Order: sequence, then structure tokens, then C-alpha cells
Amino acid sequence: MLPRVVIAGLGGESGKTLVTLALTAGARQRGWQVRAFKKGPDYIDAAWLSWASGRPARNLDTFMMGFEGAAASFRRHGSADSLHLIEGNRGLFDGADARGTHSTAELAKLLAAPVILVVNTSKRTRTAAACVLGCQKMDPAVKLAGVVLNPIASLRHEQTLREAIEAECGIPVLGAIPRIPAEELVPGRHLGLIPPAEYPRLGELHRTLTETVAAHLDLERLIEIACQAPPLPCPAEAPTPSRVAAGLRIAYLRDSAFTFYYPENLEALEAAGAELVPVSSLCASALPERIHALYIGGGFPETHAAALSANVVLLSDLRRRAAAGLPIYAECGGLMLLSRAIHWQGRRYPMADVLPVEVEVCARPQGHGYAVLRVEQDNPFYPVGLTLRGHEFHYSRIPPAGPSPPCVCGVLRGVGAWQGRDAVVLGSVWASYTHVHAAATPEWVSGLIGAARRFARAGQGCSA
Repeated sequence: MLPRVVIAGLGGESGKTLVTLALTAGARQRGWQVRAFKKGPDYIDAAWLSWASGRPARNLDTFMMGFEGAAASFRRHGSADSLHLIEGNRGLFDGADARGTHSTAELAKLLAAPVILVVNTSKRTRTAAACVLGCQKMDPAVKLAGVVLNPIASLRHEQTLREAIEAECGIPVLGAIPRIPAEELVPGRHLGLIPPAEYPRLGELHRTLTETVAAHLDLERLIEIACQAPPLPCPAEAPTPSRVAAGLRIAYLRDSAFTFYYPENLEALEAAGAELVPVSSLCASALPERIHALYIGGGFPETHAAALSANVVLLSDLRRRAAAGLPIYAECGGLMLLSRAIHWQGRRYPMADVLPVEVEVCARPQGHGYAVLRVEQDNPFYPVGLTLRGHEFHYSRIPPAGPSPPCVCGVLRGVGAWQGRDAVVLGSVWASYTHVHAAATPEWVSGLIGAARRFARAGQGCSA
């Protein structure tokens, strides 16, 4: 048995993350181990769930991983002695098309998980019951097991909502959260939250979360619902990975500027035998000695642009290592770091000057959603003809008035880096706006390891 519930909402900013974090903190305070999951590709919500649960949160994305892949990942990372909380994204039935394909509802059915619906109750009463009833009628195969009201204005407001929902919908209201002052919550950035690595008041936030559960959420009833979830098939035993990367050292940038890494990506490299070497782009004066590849994930380099630009010694070393043929795989924020400069808030910040492009950070998203690429030209990491399924979320772009960058992929879905193309490749460097997940794209692991092995066999891997 895997006790589990999906925390869903009627739309974005309904309070799903707040409720999931509060339930996670409250359950741990009561002695439960919690395994948290995020539906969809979002890095930041998953990072907050990792912080609250004390263990890596996993993304479950049926678009990138396939339905069986997402189900297998859940079973593989689940445990009978834990409470499993799965935070949805957007509205319950919102998916990749009008039919709701890849929606939170589809994931809940796939995992046979009861759904707790967080309902935005600002300036509404009985209409909230109509919204819940509509969700029940939309797909009766989705088991709506309870409701959380957020935010409530008064006890009278809460009582009216409870009576209407329980009378019309026949499911319990498991909590009613009053409006929490903004200064007690995590501030937002772009279309989400800032990452935990940038938030200085984690202790105060944890206290707010546990107090919210104690005063306003029926945690025991929710756990009872989670324990009623039916058994799932046992996961197939994963094959023991071949340690083809034994002896290879792969560095990756990890600090408050670069936080977007799926745990599975790093774990897959380690399972293959690679030694992972974390490096701070903000503090290190050089890359480590004897490395055979560098992985640069995404993040918010623009908010750290001054500090990154000031670290001229590391930027120079990046440029020198790239020129020496070190395989470098960069995604989104990594592309920005490897560019000539970042333009942000009216200033130009010189970067590593590895790629022949500059990037500008815009006020509106330049790419947001799932991406599908077709590899069309030779490169150090993927075979020509391969289709990559991933996602992109970036406010930056390569200005269209500049010279055409050497991109090797055609964009079948999404925006990419330049006029319907993505993945700027120069020598041994790959830099794309598309993020990939190792569980969905095993070629990412073999490609990075293959490039590192070729570099090692050529007698490279030292700092000189």
C-alpha cells in the first residue's frame, strides 16, 4: 500500500503549493515520512517540496515520461511507510489540449489517487460549491475526496462555504485557511515562486506552515483518505545500470544562480559510475582539475548577473576549457552564462563569451511550455534524427536582430532559441533552452557520458 493523495486546484494560484507544503510539514511533525511529487516539469515547486519533505521531490510528467513512465517513477520512489503527497499543476482538468491530455486529473486516475481540491474562495460562497460539483460531473472517474477552502474572510464565510459544499457535493471540507499576510509567504518571481536557495526566512516559513496545519487543516482525516487509496502494481525491477562512466568526473554548477536540476538526471550519472563534482559559479575561481564534462542546469542567472560577471577568473576558465574541447551541456540559464553578455534592467553584464550570442531578459515569457525538438545536425551528444521531448520556461531570448547562431535542432513544438530552432552547438558545447529529464530521455545520459569518455580517451581532463 502507498498512502497517497493528489492536491489539485481550480487553476493557477489557488493555493496548491501552500497547502501541499503545509501538509508536508505538519505530517512530518507528527512523525510521518513524506514523499512529495510535483505533477509537471516545474523545478521550483519541486524544490520547495524537497525542502519541506527533507528528501528529493520527484516530477511526474506524462508528456515527457509517458503514462507508464510516470507511473513507474511513482512506484519506484514510493514506500509503504510514507505518506505520498502529489501536487498538481494549473487546474485539475487543464492539460496539453482541449481534452485535458496530461492533466492533473489524468495523473490522479493513472495513480488511482484520491484528489483533495483547493478552492479559491475569495469573494464567493455558494458558487464555490458549483465549481466543485462541476469537477465531480466532468469526470466521475476522478475521485474527489475532499476540499480545502483558501482564503476565507471570516468564520461566517467559512460556515456558509462548508454548508453549501457538503450539502451539494457530498464530500467533506478538510480545511479552511484564512488569508495569510504576504510577508509570511514566499515571494513570487515571473510566473512562480523564488527558489528556496534564495529565501532567507526558511525557519519562519516552516513555523507558519505547521501553525496553519494545526489550526486550519484536518490532517488526520486527510491521512485517513490517503490510506484508503487502492494497491498499485509492484514496479518492475529496474535493471542494474552498467557502470560505463566509472573513472569519469563530471562537474555541475550548483548554487543560488543555478538550481534547476532533476534529481534523476544527477542520479543517473552517478548510477553509471560517474563522480559528480558540484561547483559554485559565484564563489569558485576555476573549474576543478581532471574533469571530463560540465553540466550547467537552469536557474536565474539574471538576478545574479553582477556577481557572475564579476567572477572574471571563472568566466575565463570556462572559456578556456570550452576551447580545449571540454564537453559542456547547458540548459537555459546555462546558455545565458555561456553567452557573451546578459542584458537585464538596462545594463549589460559580460559573461563567459563561449557562444557567439548575447541574450536579453524581457518583461514577458519568451518560451513557456512543453517542447519537442528534432536533432538535425551532428553534435557531440545526440544522434541525428532523434526526437527530444522536454520543456522550456524562459524570459530571456537571443535578440532576433543579431547574427544567426549555429543551432542543430528544429523545434516541432515550442519556441527554442532562434526562429524555430534550438540547441546552439559550438565545438564540444551544447546550449539549449529546452530542459530534458533523464527518465524521459535516456539518450541524455548516454550522450553526456559518451562525450566525457571521448574527452578522457583523448588524454584530456586536466585543468591546463
